[in-house]
Amino acid sequence: MNENNTGGSAGPMSTFMPQNIDAHPLEFTGSGGEYFRVWIVNVLLSIVTLGIYTPWARRRTAQYFYSHTLVAGSPLEFTAQQRKMVMGFILLTLITIAYNIAANTGQDTAVAVLLLTGAVLSPLIWGSAMRFRLGATRWRGLRLQFTATWKEVYVASWPMFALALVWFGVFFGLQMLSPELAQAMEAVEEAEEGAKRALPSFTPAMGGLLALGLVLTVLCFIRLEYNYKSLLVLHAQVGAERGRWKPVYMDFVKVWLATVAVFILCVVLIAALIGVLAGSSIALLAATTDKLGFWMFVVIAVAIIGGMLLLFLASAPARAYREARMFQLLWNNTGVSHVARFKCHLKSGRYVGLRIKNMLLTLFTLGLYRPFARVSEYRMKLESVTLHVKGGVEQVAGAMVRQQQGGLGDALADAAGLDLIG
Repeated sequence: MNENNTGGSAGPMSTFMPQNIDAHPLEFTGSGGEYFRVWIVNVLLSIVTLGIYTPWARRRTAQYFYSHTLVAGSPLEFTAQQRKMVMGFILLTLITIAYNIAANTGQDTAVAVLLLTGAVLSPLIWGSAMRFRLGATRWRGLRLQFTATWKEVYVASWPMFALALVWFGVFFGLQMLSPELAQAMEAVEEAEEGAKRALPSFTPAMGGLLALGLVLTVLCFIRLEYNYKSLLVLHAQVGAERGRWKPVYMDFVKVWLATVAVFILCVVLIAALIGVLAGSSIALLAATTDKLGFWMFVVIAVAIIGGMLLLFLASAPARAYREARMFQLLWNNTGVSHVARFKCHLKSGRYVGLRIKNMLLTLFTLGLYRPFARVSEYRMKLESVTLHVKGGVEQVAGAMVRQQQGGLGDALADAAGLDLIG
């Protein structure tokens, strides 16, 4: 890799160019037992206060993980103001209550307005949350910042609006391909007057249009994820140094394709296992009794319920695989200007195995193992990352502190964001 490359994706040229490179593996000094005490208090107080304690619980959790995360031997700090976290929580709670009231009372116009407003404001909410999160993060006295403008945030959000156009086109195309569909919709509106119409026939062309809509939907979601992550890295700033970003859109598509393949493999294996177990049970019952009625019903009911549960659990390995692959992709291809870069050696197979073990132990302990699971997964990911710094940490950190904005800049950044999402 050419460290002197000044391409647009690498951000501005560093204001200092030290030579020697030091490697610093990231460390996590916490434990499942310690975090369990934080977690159980948060859960109990959230239950007692009917969820009102949530923003305080989130702050305590963030402070625990930050304070036990060592970067080049120094812990991170979470300095968010509790007032802003409470304000963000109250705002989202009021919006959710308003939507539920409108939906449950049949106010379709109000529901549509709320959904449209939420779609228009969602980039603003995401950008505000990123400003809040990075602005609340400190390391060795250095403050992280998210410097993207609102115009850049909305430009990066174009896949969200493209998604709405895709499904508008699909719906319009279905009506063109099957005029009966429009008649059926009119019949629904006239149902109170007793109107009855035949259901529209489903043609291969309609199926192809729906399939195209689903494919474009997935591609839009992948593009949105890519746009947001690249915007976050390129506009994350420490001192005067910005983030460096190398991944391209097709890297994200490849991770998603591999994830789909893992999910299909898990579904096939679990379906085969269910088939073998169900077939064996039915054969055993057939050999032991001539009256299968009741027991046949029990076997079928158990097979259906168990199959649905197992198919749901089948997504866990795929989700863990995607999380590990995406973590590798991001941390192997990001850095801080020309001053620092990261390397990740996380193994996807080990992480998937850990996630499955944690999921089973969490189920068997009725959720009590959850804090231990979270710590173990966080530790595996964090400690797979090594920070490589040019010129030594002391020299680089000192130069960044001198570059850092003063109190006015900090005050403006504090005023720019609210903690609006989890």
